[in-house]
Amino acid sequence: MAFLPAEIIKIKRNGGALSFDEINEFILGYSRGHIPDYQMAALLMAIYFRGMTSEETLSLTKAMLHSGEVVDFSSLTQFKVDKHSTGGVGDKTSLILGPIVAAAGVPVPMISGRGLGHTGGTLDKLEAIPGFNTQKSLPEFIELVRKHFICFIGQTKEICPADKKIYALRDVTATVESLPLICASIMSKKLAEGIDGLVLDVKYGSGAFMKTPALAEELALNLMSIARGYGKKVTALLTNMDQPLGRYAGNSLEVEECVAIMKNEKFIGPAGYDLYQDTRELSLRLSAHMLLLAGVGKSEDESYKIANEILVSGKALKKFEELCSIHGGALDRLPKPKHNIIVTSEKSGFVHGFHTESIGVAGIIIKAGRAQTADIIAPTAGIEFHVKVGDEVQAGEAIFTLHGDDKDLLQSALPLLKSAINISLPKIAKPSLILKILS
Repeated sequence: MAFLPAEIIKIKRNGGALSFDEINEFILGYSRGHIPDYQMAALLMAIYFRGMTSEETLSLTKAMLHSGEVVDFSSLTQFKVDKHSTGGVGDKTSLILGPIVAAAGVPVPMISGRGLGHTGGTLDKLEAIPGFNTQKSLPEFIELVRKHFICFIGQTKEICPADKKIYALRDVTATVESLPLICASIMSKKLAEGIDGLVLDVKYGSGAFMKTPALAEELALNLMSIARGYGKKVTALLTNMDQPLGRYAGNSLEVEECVAIMKNEKFIGPAGYDLYQDTRELSLRLSAHMLLLAGVGKSEDESYKIANEILVSGKALKKFEELCSIHGGALDRLPKPKHNIIVTSEKSGFVHGFHTESIGVAGIIIKAGRAQTADIIAPTAGIEFHVKVGDEVQAGEAIFTLHGDDKDLLQSALPLLKSAINISLPKIAKPSLILKILS
């Protein structure tokens, strides 16, 4: 049955619910070039204002998923699991949890993204390793996961082409912040991986897409509903992004941090504790839930112990080195920044908070991230964090260090970075890293 695009737009504009056939025909028509940008933009805006029912969101996900290929892992009998993060500053856990879970014998097929805006991207971090090639074909991807239980690639032209085209349009029509569109975009790509289970790391706070825990939980529940609608096992963690994660934000620096953690190294900051601790802990907790979904361990505690043993024993590092090898990456040639500028505190007190998104924007200024998809990233550019929320700070003490190869760019980011931290009295408690687990 043929539907007129304008009639479908009108139904949604007036607050009506669309059938799967209506949604599917519109999405396929747009992805194949039969429906123009202006009509797709009109539908996106109608969805933005009118929303979608859970059935419509599931139908939209299905239409976007089947606009391209779904990876066929039928030759791999083991339970396949992935993790998706909604993004943040210094969020690098995939580089640790992937090797941990793969080393436990659980396949981890990861179709990852690049950073856009203030949030980082897994592919950009991995490509900071000289020679690391994420542009594998789908047959290569399947074979590498089958042989090594792990592989990281970017979204190919065969995977969810409708999503790729629609996301670009959402970005320029101010329709990114729509829950049904966010959910369909995320889940169509994840379902296309051919996975059996998914762990969601849904961020909230000043550096997250969802600023409050309530909004993060709403997003998590919607994503979980779609996963369950497809018969997938799913768990979601609501995690704090009111401050950057770990010691570094910036691509080669984040790889360096992950390798240090997998070597069981510590880096004691001015406040006397390990600045790698929150990256390590979140990576282990996410790994535990991935293993638990796969049946490795009978409880979260048991799965956590298994993940920790793999990390401490060096098995995770060995698997990461194997990952670099199969992708052509030379980890021993990880580039180092040529310059650094230390930012000191102008007063004494306690760290009450960060404007984490501003820190991410400072990262864009120094080319650690990109404002537009065509921007070129400087792999050695990044920001080092010496203090966390709740730490006591003395005037003149280091709070950030800017790293990179372009001194002028580092200088230009100083004013924004200095304004991104709140130091005052009285003393406050350290915040929790994980707020809630939904399973």
